[in-house]
Amino acid sequence: MAIYYQAVPNTPILVAYNREEFFERPSQPPRIQSGKPRVVCGIDKKAGGTWLGINQYGLLVAVGNRPKAKVPAEPRSRGLLCRELLNCRTAREAAMLAAQELSTGQYAGANYVCLDAKYGAVVYGGNHVEIVDLTPGLHILTNGDLDDPSDPRQQLVRRQLTLQRLDSAVLFLAVASRTFSRRPDPAGRGGVVLVGKDFGTVSSTLVALGNKTQHCILQYTNGPPCDHPYEDLSALLRQVLSTERASRKT
Repeated sequence: MAIYYQAVPNTPILVAYNREEFFERPSQPPRIQSGKPRVVCGIDKKAGGTWLGINQYGLLVAVGNRPKAKVPAEPRSRGLLCRELLNCRTAREAAMLAAQELSTGQYAGANYVCLDAKYGAVVYGGNHVEIVDLTPGLHILTNGDLDDPSDPRQQLVRRQLTLQRLDSAVLFLAVASRTFSRRPDPAGRGGVVLVGKDFGTVSSTLVALGNKTQHCILQYTNGPPCDHPYEDLSALLRQVLSTERASRKT
């Protein structure tokens, strides 16, 4: 996952995220979910949760794997918690709730990303629970710590995303889409897409959350992005965001 936070004028949140999961686990592509607040997200059809979503308040929440020494025999779905965090109004509230829930010990290892225009954090839920506040700029996350210099995939993504100045949402998403579509070479090196027999990259999401609803972008590919083109779902995102922004004017 790449997060370009509070670094581009008028677009405080830019995200590229490859989801890694068992290939046989069924899921539903992003759509507007029923209930309030309004949320656009995909759905894990096995447990009913999600891996990434955005609500009407402009809050983005995502979850990824993280190693953990002691996993409960029947852990609660991490995706369900991700879906519940999208009921929050702010990223700070969501991060605090994530840390509180993870401290119960009922989940397998996870990293939760909580972002809005004013605050961003990653919540580590491995052998210990920790909230790491985001500073403005580029941050990379895989299944360990944020901005880990010893992680080869993180360093590959960082190199690709810093070859030129990414001073617009369109440019960031263009470079990120190419970067997150890189498959490994025959020796298994130099790739961002995770290729495996049973487990690997199953989808990819690109998001731009700007100050103006009409400039917000959501792109999604239901499959490894090296083999499947991104589909533009921006109309769904703008419909969700317009709910809150319209209510502010009334």
